[in-house]
Amino acid sequence: MSEVKISAEPRTEFGKGGARRTRRAGKVPAVLYGHGEKPKHIALPSREFAAAIRKGGANQLFAIEVSDGTQVLALPKAIQRDPIKDTFEHVDLLLVRRGEKVTVEVPVQLTGEAARNTLIVHDHDTLSVTADATKVPDHLEASIEGMEAGTQVTAADVQLPAGVELAADADQTVASVTAAPTAEQLEATMPEAEQADAEAEAGVGEATAEASEGAESGAPTAGQETAEAKAQA
Repeated sequence: MSEVKISAEPRTEFGKGGARRTRRAGKVPAVLYGHGEKPKHIALPSREFAAAIRKGGANQLFAIEVSDGTQVLALPKAIQRDPIKDTFEHVDLLLVRRGEKVTVEVPVQLTGEAARNTLIVHDHDTLSVTADATKVPDHLEASIEGMEAGTQVTAADVQLPAGVELAADADQTVASVTAAPTAEQLEATMPEAEQADAEAEAGVGEATAEASEGAESGAPTAGQETAEAKAQA
């Protein structure tokens, strides 16, 4: 993965108020840390950062040039997003050096098609691997081509690029192939709530029909009986 050059500014305002003002200015609050150095608070341009993450993924390597003259390489360690606006709220960036090994979570993509009448259950969408900080893959691949129900894809089955080592347990399940339910099984497992709703609707319909029949025959309804009883009393 190639590094992305991005400019940054030192950040002097902290707390929720300072972060809000930074975001209103079109920047993302961030902090640089690692290698035993004192954390450095910076602000990144929102558009450039978002574009880099969209293209390179959450493990995009950044060559950051701070306006105070600082130049560093960093990997996103934690990214906070607004769940509604899908904007970046805050970023933790880990300082790295060329040739340094880092352990990161990398997305796993399944390739191929499993056997007919099967479903794929994703147990883990990412896998922990160790790689050169400047050569972290944007994704890993594992084939499910022709797999029958009951088959599992483990971490050991995932294809690793040269120089990338598995950090997760080799037996960790990445995905499982299961038999697709039949139409009869789907009908048999209809949620009880739906059945209860259907029964309730039927009950309401019967009650309405009885009330209508009573009104047509001249028989007093429960409300009318109560009113007549009060009048007699």
